[in-house]
Amino acid sequence: MFKSYLKTAWRNLWKNKTMACINILGLVTGITCCLLIGLYLQHEFSYDRFQQKGDRIARVLMDYRFTSGDFKKVPVTSTKVLPVLARTFPEVETGVRMANYDRIITLGDKQFEEEGFMYADSTFFDVFSFRLLQGHPKASLSGLHKVILTASAAKRYFGAENPVGKILKAGSDATPYEVTGVMEDCPSNSQIKFDFLASFSSLQANQEKTWWNANYTTFLLLKDKQAFAPLQANLSAYMKKDMAGQNAFIKFTLEHFDQIHLHSEFDSFVPNTHIAYLYILTGVALLVLTIACFTYVNLSTARSLDRSKEVGIRKAIGALKQQIFRQFISESLLLSMLAVLMSAGLVILLLPAFNQLAGTTLSARSLLSPATVAIVLLMIVCISFLAGSYPALVLAAFRPVKVLKGPVGKNSSGAWLRKTLIVFQFGISVFLVIATFIIHQQMRYIQEKKLGYERDHVLVLPYDNKMNNMGSTIKQELLTVPGITSVARTAHLPTSIVGGYNMRTATMPETDNMSVIANPVDEDFIRTMGMRIIAGSDLTRQDMADLDQPEGKEVIYHYILNESAAKVLGWTPQEAVGQKMFLDASRPGIVRGVVQDFHFQSLHAPIQPLVLFPERWGRNLLVKITGNNIPQTIQALQAKWKSLVPHRPFDYHFLDEDYNKMYNAEIRLGKIMNLFAGIAIILACMGLFGLSYHAIQQRQKEIGIRKVLGASVTQLLLLVSKGFLGLVLLAFVITVPLTWWAMNKWLEDFAYRISIGWLVFGVAGFIVLLIAACTVSFQAVKAALMNPVKSLRSE
Repeated sequence: MFKSYLKTAWRNLWKNKTMACINILGLVTGITCCLLIGLYLQHEFSYDRFQQKGDRIARVLMDYRFTSGDFKKVPVTSTKVLPVLARTFPEVETGVRMANYDRIITLGDKQFEEEGFMYADSTFFDVFSFRLLQGHPKASLSGLHKVILTASAAKRYFGAENPVGKILKAGSDATPYEVTGVMEDCPSNSQIKFDFLASFSSLQANQEKTWWNANYTTFLLLKDKQAFAPLQANLSAYMKKDMAGQNAFIKFTLEHFDQIHLHSEFDSFVPNTHIAYLYILTGVALLVLTIACFTYVNLSTARSLDRSKEVGIRKAIGALKQQIFRQFISESLLLSMLAVLMSAGLVILLLPAFNQLAGTTLSARSLLSPATVAIVLLMIVCISFLAGSYPALVLAAFRPVKVLKGPVGKNSSGAWLRKTLIVFQFGISVFLVIATFIIHQQMRYIQEKKLGYERDHVLVLPYDNKMNNMGSTIKQELLTVPGITSVARTAHLPTSIVGGYNMRTATMPETDNMSVIANPVDEDFIRTMGMRIIAGSDLTRQDMADLDQPEGKEVIYHYILNESAAKVLGWTPQEAVGQKMFLDASRPGIVRGVVQDFHFQSLHAPIQPLVLFPERWGRNLLVKITGNNIPQTIQALQAKWKSLVPHRPFDYHFLDEDYNKMYNAEIRLGKIMNLFAGIAIILACMGLFGLSYHAIQQRQKEIGIRKVLGASVTQLLLLVSKGFLGLVLLAFVITVPLTWWAMNKWLEDFAYRISIGWLVFGVAGFIVLLIAACTVSFQAVKAALMNPVKSLRSE
C-alpha cells in the first residue's frame, strides 16, 4: 500500500514540475539553512562538555573597591587565592592557577612567535580532562621550566622524533624549558586552548603575599556540584572579616565553568559567544524554514482545485478519507526526503564558506553524528506533517458528489489561509531586511565613529623587558625608516586599556581612594595616536628622565587625565592642571594635562576615568606610518627590526584589526543576517511566484475576454497584481512596530548607538514591495501579452 502511495506521489510531482520544483527548492533552501545553523549551534552548545568534572569547576572572579566608587569585577586573581581557599574551605578539593602569554620559541637558529603558551599548576590534569599521550600528569608540570607540548606543536617543532627530554627555549631571554610530555590537541569546542603548557612555578610568581596583583586565572574543583552556594556564602563572610578595617575591600565570586562560554561577561582563554546571538540565529533558521513550509502549504492548497476531480473519483470508487489523507502525506514525505538529501549534499559543499563566514571549523562528519541524524529524521517527519497536513485535510474533505457535479468554488481550497500565509511570509522577510539594515547601520556607526584617537595606519609591534634599556635607541632608529612618522611605547593598546589602579588627590584623606583605569605610556603616545590635549600640556622627555632618580630620592610623576577622570574628581580640565595626586600611593605626582575623552574600550561600555602616566616599560610599540607605499615601508621596517631586535621575530599587525576584533560577534551576525534576509525574500518570492502562476492559470479565460473587450496590458497587470501587493503591504504595516521594538532592545546593549530613523523602514518596505511586484508582474505581463484566442480555447 505504501509503495502505491509513493508511486502515485511521484507521478503527481512529475506531472506538475513547476510547482514541484518551487516546493523542493524552497524546502532545500530552508533545510540547508537549518542544518548549517544547527551544526554551528551544536558546536557552540557542546563547549567543554568533554570535561568530566566540568559541573564541579568554578572560575573565581574578583570584585574590588576602594573607599569611594563602585565595585569593579575582573576575571583574574592573585596567586594567593588558590592556596588560601584550598586550605580554608573543605568544599574545595583542589584547583589550578593559569596564565596565557605570547612567547618567542627558539629552536636552534629559528625563532617563532607563539600565542598559545600557557602556564598552569601541576594539578592541571586533576581538574581538567585533557588526555596526556606521553609523560606523567603531575610530574610533567612539577618544578621549574617544564613544558608539555600538544601533538600538533610537537610535530611542528620535532617532526616524527620523540620530543620528551628535548629542550626548547622560550621568552625574550631564551629560558631553556625541558619537554616533559605530549598531550592531545585541545578540542575546537574548548574554552581552554594552547599549544604549550608550562609549569606555573616557572613564572616565579606563586608567592602568597597579597590579594592584589590580580593577573592570573584561578579555577577551583569542588568536592560536590552542590557546593557552589555554600562555598560562596562562606567565602563572602571570610573576605568581609579579612578585609575589615582596611581602606579597600575585595570579594570573590564563583562562576560555573560550564556556563562561561555562553553566559559570562568575561572571556575565557578564547572569545565567548553571547547566548542571545545563538537565540537570534536559531530564530532566523526557523523563520526561513517556516517560510519554505508555508510556500508548500500555499501551493498545495492552491492546487487543490486541480485535484478535486481526482479526489472525487477516488472516493466514489471506495477510497476512505484516511486513505486520501495518507496519499497526500506520502507526497509531502517524498518531497521532504528529496529535499533533505539534496540539502545534505549542499551543506557539504557550502560548509567551507560557512566556516569562513561564522569563524568556525565545523566538519561535514558532524552530519553523521547520532544527534544530527536523529534531528534530520525528526525534521523530515515534522516538515511532512506540518507542511502536508492542512493540504491533505483539505483534499481529503472534498465531497465526491459535489466535486463530480462541477467545479468546486474558489474559496473551498483555503484562499483565506493562503492570504494569511503570504502576509506571514513577507512579514518575516520585512523583519529580517529591516533588522539587517539596522545592524549594518550600527556597525557602520562603530567603524566611522570618532574615537578620540587615530587607529588607521598604526602598526603594533611587541615590546619586552629586554628592549627597555635600548627603548630610546629603537624608537630613534625606526624613525629613520621612510614612511614612519611617529613611534610610541605603551603597556595597553588604546583599543583596550584595562589596568586597574587606585587613586587619590592631595586633598583626600590617605584612607580614601577611588578605583581608576591607568596605562603606562611614553612621551610620544598621545601624539602618535592623534589625541587632543584640551588643558595643560603633553608628557615630555624630561618627565621620562625624572623617573631615573638616585636611590632614596622620591620620583615625582606627571599625569595625564581624561575628561571623565577630571570630572569625577570635581575639576574642570583647566582646574585639574597642576593638582597633586597619588596613584597606588607609591606614585606621588602632579597633573600635567587633560586629554579629550577617547574610547579605550568597546562601545558597549561608557567611557570611564583614565590616567596616563610615564613609565619606561611597556608591552607594545605603536608605529604610525603615512599610508603611502605600505609594503615598502613594512619591508624597510622589518630590515631595521632584525638589526635592532635580533632576539624577536618580526611580528606585526594593524591597530584597526584589534578594534574590529571587539565586534567580531556583531560583524558575523550582520553577515549572517544579510545572507538569510536575502534567502527569506527569495523564498517568499518563490511562493508568490507559484501562487501568481497558479492564479493566472485559473484566470486565463477571464484575461482573454477582458483583452478582447479592450483591456490594456497595464489594466490587466493591475488586475492580477493588486491583490498580492496589497497583502505584502499589509505584512509591512504589521511587522514594522515589532521590528522597531526588537531592534531597540538589541541596541540597548551598546552604550553608544544609532537612533532608528523611519527612513530605514521606508527603504526596506520599498525594496520588498518592489521585489514582490517584479515577481508577480513577470507572470502577469506574460499572461496579458498572450494571444486571447489561445486563452479562450484553454477549456
